[in-house]
Amino acid sequence: MKTVVKFGTDGWRGIIADDFTYENVRVAARAIALYVLKHERAEAGVCVGYDTRFGSRSFARVVAEVLAGAGIPVALSSKVTPTPELSFAVRGRKAAGGVMITSSHNPAEWNGVKYKASYGGSGSPAIIAAIESYLLHDLPLDAKPARIEEVDFSAPYIAALESFVDLEAIRRSGYRFLIDTMYGAGKGYVAGILTRAGIPCVEFRSEMNPAFPGINPEPILPHIAATQRAVVAEHCDAGLITDGDADRIGAVDERGNVVDAHKIYAVILEWLLRRKQWPGAVTRAFNTTRMLDRIAARYGRRLLEHGIGFKYVVDLMLAQEILIGGEESGGIGISCHLPERDGLLNSLLIANVMADEGKTLGELVATLQAEYGEHQYGRIDMHIPEEVKQSAIGRAGSGLSQIAGLKVLRTERLDGIKFFLENPDCADRPNAAETWLLLRASGTEPLLRVYCESCSTGSVERILQAAKEFVLVEERA
Repeated sequence: MKTVVKFGTDGWRGIIADDFTYENVRVAARAIALYVLKHERAEAGVCVGYDTRFGSRSFARVVAEVLAGAGIPVALSSKVTPTPELSFAVRGRKAAGGVMITSSHNPAEWNGVKYKASYGGSGSPAIIAAIESYLLHDLPLDAKPARIEEVDFSAPYIAALESFVDLEAIRRSGYRFLIDTMYGAGKGYVAGILTRAGIPCVEFRSEMNPAFPGINPEPILPHIAATQRAVVAEHCDAGLITDGDADRIGAVDERGNVVDAHKIYAVILEWLLRRKQWPGAVTRAFNTTRMLDRIAARYGRRLLEHGIGFKYVVDLMLAQEILIGGEESGGIGISCHLPERDGLLNSLLIANVMADEGKTLGELVATLQAEYGEHQYGRIDMHIPEEVKQSAIGRAGSGLSQIAGLKVLRTERLDGIKFFLENPDCADRPNAAETWLLLRASGTEPLLRVYCESCSTGSVERILQAAKEFVLVEERA
């Protein structure tokens, strides 16, 4: 017997009514139930939440019924739940684990199942492997059904967010914010906190619409073009954006310019190290800006580089003292809050940084660029035939002396193939960013991601275009 259910880094995702069906959701739920029964304190129960996607509440109820049928008590959210709120509830209630029905930033036709471990973060690779090992197993037949209790998880979580930031300082700043929840699970959270504190804000795309009309709920272009226009039209000092399940952040400055996840992370990190001076090392993924290295070095902090995926951040947070960790896609976690990405907390933190520094978001980014050297970043996703992908990776890994028309200074292979390049464009720029190019192949689909950082947007665009031509050279032949 086979199953289409396969847990990746953070869970299983599928297309609704194709492979994401009630039958397959039950398969996933049975595997989670078996894991909890065998490896956790099952009597502590499991928390179950869901986002705004089509059928999410109904799928969550199915998961709850399977778990309860196996004798595991269930706290089922009574309303739409952001993923970080579910993780906070798991840890706060000392539950055995948590299940979140969401497909995060995927298009509307997708949904998914995420598993959250008892510590309030994504399941480790060992936990996910254990869950997968039970996918073809049946539950015991003699289990006494447990209770399903509907619970509103929001109050303790909102209280934690409110206590983490200085709302009075934000109010005194006079700054006005646009809060874009992209029709997702973050609706009402940040805007509600700001409004209750007397802070001017506008909530944008906050209605319930599982079709996510015209966009994917991912806080990057082109999906935030409307946010850019709205920030300017509403005369806001920043636009703060969360994805479909509110664990990732995006942003737009007061002029409508996109502030990418690298700059968001850098803004928060500089503030934490200079203002808060909380202890701990800093982590970043292999495909993130090296501006973070410069900031950490200035304040004498260790910086740990790791593979791509928030699971690596969680592993480090559980093993040692980590202040903050993050990834290229906008997932940033602060360990004294949760070993978990939290786009809602990070939205409030950006507002707090602006208030403390007396600068708009655009001014904060400009200050960082002046202090640490200009760092610009770009990425292209190439959906190409598998043989073209494999050919490009093979040629990239063959010991190139140059790529994209630039001399290769060194190569790193932590997660993909990264080339550090000698770039004449940056030679006369003060404190210029190192130029690097990363090729990383998907292990599950015909997709190659190409990342670049350099000292100017023009340089990044030229290198990415040349890298694209390098990848496609055999296809054109």
